[in-house]
Amino acid sequence: MSSTDHISTPVATKPTANWVTNATFLWTRRRTLFRVGVISLVLSGIIAFTIPKQYQSTARLMPPEQGSSGAAMLAALAGRSLGGLGGLGSLAGSLLGAKSSSALYIDLLHSRAINDHIIDRFDLQHVYHKRYRIDTVKYLVRHTKVEEDKKSGVVTLTFTDTNAERARAIAAAYIEELNNLLTHTSVSSAHQEREFIEKRLVTVQDSLLTAEKALSDFSSVNTTLDIKEQTRAMVDAGSKLQAEMIVGQSELASLKQIYGDDNVRVRAARARIADLQGELQKMSGSSVEVPARDAKSDPNSSSMYPSLRQIPRLAVPYANLYRDVRIQETVFELLSQQYELARIEEAKDTPVVSVFEQPLLAEKKSFPPRVPMMLLLTIFFVGIAATILILQNSWEQVAADDPRKVLAQQIAASIRARTQGFIPERRNS
Repeated sequence: MSSTDHISTPVATKPTANWVTNATFLWTRRRTLFRVGVISLVLSGIIAFTIPKQYQSTARLMPPEQGSSGAAMLAALAGRSLGGLGGLGSLAGSLLGAKSSSALYIDLLHSRAINDHIIDRFDLQHVYHKRYRIDTVKYLVRHTKVEEDKKSGVVTLTFTDTNAERARAIAAAYIEELNNLLTHTSVSSAHQEREFIEKRLVTVQDSLLTAEKALSDFSSVNTTLDIKEQTRAMVDAGSKLQAEMIVGQSELASLKQIYGDDNVRVRAARARIADLQGELQKMSGSSVEVPARDAKSDPNSSSMYPSLRQIPRLAVPYANLYRDVRIQETVFELLSQQYELARIEEAKDTPVVSVFEQPLLAEKKSFPPRVPMMLLLTIFFVGIAATILILQNSWEQVAADDPRKVLAQQIAASIRARTQGFIPERRNS
């Protein structure tokens, strides 16, 4: 055997994992960690039991739809009054039947108007020991939680307070103040709408009377009862006169051939034809416009009815006056219907918000969770202590000539010197 057979090769040792080293070190300091744990448990217990209890009271409410029966009635009346314009009636129904979002009620619950009433009602500025009112409002808003269910539209109101009875009372007060605010706003808007429609109705009524008087004066001066019917009647009468005159002229021609020009029958036929021509001329009239004052002062200047040549001239102003009367009648009818509906809406006194879950008195606190808080704080402080011990051990294992340790010692010495020099100067000053 060679000499090399008796020489044993060294076996490389596997390095220990870092977490094992730290765990071993902490195990050696387990008494220190235990003392820290006990002190942390006591301190966390003091903290947990010092924090005042908080109680929650919850109410659930459902905002109503804004499409009321009055609006539907107004849309139906509008469609009925407009007759064939059904598209406008359906458009009015769609606009009047629109629904409001629950976001409006959420904003109102957080509004300053409701918060001020609740603060004054429960004297919260004194209860919460706030010097300024704005701080009380912020505290109240911070402890009030309002949420909306997007699917159902249900609004959930939750108020948190250190007193269970006060939490329930304030949650109920929120609902009462919201009802009062919405009712007052609705009544005010209905009252203003009724007053506006009433004033507009008086104006339209005066316009209607003016238009009716203008049409009546025009018809009296020009004897225009119904232009269409009068035109048809006068055309029929003129046709008959022309037919009779043609027959008379034929009869006159035959009589002249038989009896001559001086015969009695011939002269009678001529007189009859002259009368027919006069009637026809009188019926046709002249196209020259007759002043209104002449027509009033001289009854003989015109016949009982306007002539055929005057009817086209009278048709346009008559149609304008008649159209104004019809427009004012339609507007007056619609405003009358809206006025009645506004009076009904103003007289209503129904609750605005439907509450289907009233706030109840809390049987148990909602905060703080004392046992979990104590355990979490204890674990937190023990973890900090373990971290400090590990860092301290790692720092002690650094060599004294290590640049990092030298720099740290210089910084510490400089800070210590500045601190020692600052304190006497401050005392002397």
